[in-house]
Order: sequence, then C-alpha cells, then structure tokens
Amino acid sequence: MKISEYHAHLYYKLENLEEAKKLSQTIGEKFNLAIGKIHEKPVGPHKSWSCQVSVPPDRFAELIPWLALNRGSVDFFIHPVTGNDLLDHTDHVMWLGKSYSLNLQGW
Repeated sequence: MKISEYHAHLYYKLENLEEAKKLSQTIGEKFNLAIGKIHEKPVGPHKSWSCQVSVPPDRFAELIPWLALNRGSVDFFIHPVTGNDLLDHTDHVMWLGKSYSLNLQGW
C-alpha cells in the first residue's frame, strides 16, 4: 500500500473558528501547502466543522511536530491517502487533540 499524500483536517466550532482560520492561513504560508475551504458545517464523513490541508509525504515529518506544538484549541484528524477511503478514515488515522466519531454511512 502506497501513501500518495496525507490529509490533516482542522476540527473546530464557532467558538474557535477565528483561531482555525488564522491557523490554516499560517500553515499555508509557513509550509506552502494547499489549504481547503473553511467549512462551517459538517462535510463528508466529518461530523465537525473542518478544513483540509493536503500534505505531501516528504513534508509530513516537518508539519506534524509543528502542529503538535502550535495547534492551540484546534483538533486535527490526520490520515494517509492510499486509495482505500474506509481504511484511511478508520484504521490509519492519527489525532492531535480530541478524537471524534465519523459519519461512515454508505462506506
């Protein structure tokens, strides 16, 4: 199984939305990574508001330790992209902060 990239999803709510926006902007600028839309509703399997950061495998070791120390009150759901969405979102996940359940209906 090959990892083509990682997705680091910021998880936040209304109370820390501005912090999440600032953090996503900082990640994009500091690491030159693609930042997805700041969702203010659940999207896909994510029951929380979220924003996706796409991380090439060779940048993982640089970003994740930084997130561990600088995430503030924003939680992160991190998973590899291997082509098996169900396993990537269940068996292969990592969390920074609190963990959450996912909506896996239909998978």
